[in-house]
Amino acid sequence: MLIETLDTARDLGRLKEILGVMVRHGFGDTVRRLGLADRLERAGQALNWTHAADLARVEPPVQVRLALEELGPAFVKFGQILAGRADLFGPEWIAEFEKLHSQVPSVPIDALRPQLREDLGAEPEAVFAWFDTTPLAAASIAQVHRARLQDGTEVIVKIRRPGIADTIHADLRLLLRLAALAEAELPALKPYRPQQLVREFARSLRRELDLAGECRQAERIAAHMAKLPHIVIPRVHWAHTRERINVQDFIDGTPGGALTALTPEAGFDRAVLARRGAQAVLKMIVQDGLFHADPHPGNVFYLPGNRIAFIDFGMVGRLSQRRRDELLQLLLGMVEHQPQAVADVLLDWTSDGPGVNLGQLETEVEAFVDQYHGVPLAQLSLGQMLADVSAILREHHLGLPPDLALLIKAFISLEGMGRNLDPQFHMATEALPLLKQVVHERYQPQALAGRAWSTLRRALATVEQLPDDLGRLLRNARRGHLQVGIELAHLKRVGDQIDRSANRLAMALVIAALIIGSSIVMTVKGGPTLFGLPAFGFLGFFGAVVGGLWLVRAIWRSSHHRDDD
Repeated sequence: MLIETLDTARDLGRLKEILGVMVRHGFGDTVRRLGLADRLERAGQALNWTHAADLARVEPPVQVRLALEELGPAFVKFGQILAGRADLFGPEWIAEFEKLHSQVPSVPIDALRPQLREDLGAEPEAVFAWFDTTPLAAASIAQVHRARLQDGTEVIVKIRRPGIADTIHADLRLLLRLAALAEAELPALKPYRPQQLVREFARSLRRELDLAGECRQAERIAAHMAKLPHIVIPRVHWAHTRERINVQDFIDGTPGGALTALTPEAGFDRAVLARRGAQAVLKMIVQDGLFHADPHPGNVFYLPGNRIAFIDFGMVGRLSQRRRDELLQLLLGMVEHQPQAVADVLLDWTSDGPGVNLGQLETEVEAFVDQYHGVPLAQLSLGQMLADVSAILREHHLGLPPDLALLIKAFISLEGMGRNLDPQFHMATEALPLLKQVVHERYQPQALAGRAWSTLRRALATVEQLPDDLGRLLRNARRGHLQVGIELAHLKRVGDQIDRSANRLAMALVIAALIIGSSIVMTVKGGPTLFGLPAFGFLGFFGAVVGGLWLVRAIWRSSHHRDDD
């Protein structure tokens, strides 16, 4: 079914390449179980099995990482997303996914010029007072060049790689179809929700391709951070920003990974930096609901005056107000040792999982939180606690909602950065005052009145529409147009198969009756003849032969289609 629905011959060639990499990295058995090798051969493509399982002695997590790196940008990004799914994968898998990097050479400036002329309206040297043709950095989706505006402002120019959007969209199409096939054919993968994972990844990657969208997100976060003068978000220069290019202020600071340069002699206080960074990201998460989802050292710069600059907002997380309230309850429950509060939130998030023993899950979560009872606040590691909660959910084959999985990854990265800056840094100590402040603000009389008024307006709007909705329902019922739709997975296909089987069975009975009836007629003397045989007996046998041939052909075609699906 997958091969028959591919959009282009290019997709078919890319599928062969993907499967070839899987075979080479020891996943030939998976390819066979999916039935893709036979289908490729029928489509005129053949896999090379000569070096199958060359890496058979390598652990599966390593095999998967190497395969993803070989397959290119879309698959590397997919693996990087999976690195944040500690609720689905064990520590050995997460450790390998975190190593993923794409060895992508920079694009020569001459190959970029046609796209730059189209987006900027002229050659970059004519638009900017100075433009460095040597890239400052190169990644799988875009590369960065330094430049200077006509007014002397130092900027960076982020340019999307030519043709990368088409490549990624083609790979996303294949990933979505492979995920659907894997979920249908490999039951062991169902707890990992392949289709849901790929759909989430596709949405994230498509947003990342829009460089102007990245700038809009940066500006929203900058507006939220306006009250924190020690937090810097690069300014966007919209006159030169498009979907394939963006221009932002150049940040001249100490990279987040250069910890040895953060000395008192250079004017840095590492404890202050750790605290300010934590406060900023916690504010993004708990108060604003829009946060930098990848705050690793490469996306952070330290500036004089103990200021912190965040860059690269291609990956951001979003939390609804309801989700923030739940998160608030969860974090407060963990920090203040309230196991029932933590269990309540987790059960709300995951209670729709099939076959889940809710009683056992609740008991494990309560025991987990209770083990921290009496532990000083300064000794708690929120990131590790969240990772442990994810492990509990993974054991029950439950996955967190995608926005929360991204959040936990950000929390763990943030706490790790804080500890690297200051070994005495404690996320729980920094989080508790903010959490209590948010709770206090949520239950202020004005906030309560605002939420009550919003709820009342929605209720009134629903009541106002109710007569119209009931009227339409009754009119449709009187006209016989009322329909109740119940959709069960594969039910229609099963019904069609039963219908075809019943037709064939009926035909087989008719053929059997013709054969028996014709045999009886052949023994009766007299009556018209045909070729020296009783005519009715001859015609009966002829009909039985035709019906038998039709039945054999129908069975053969059905078997053939099953092999192709």
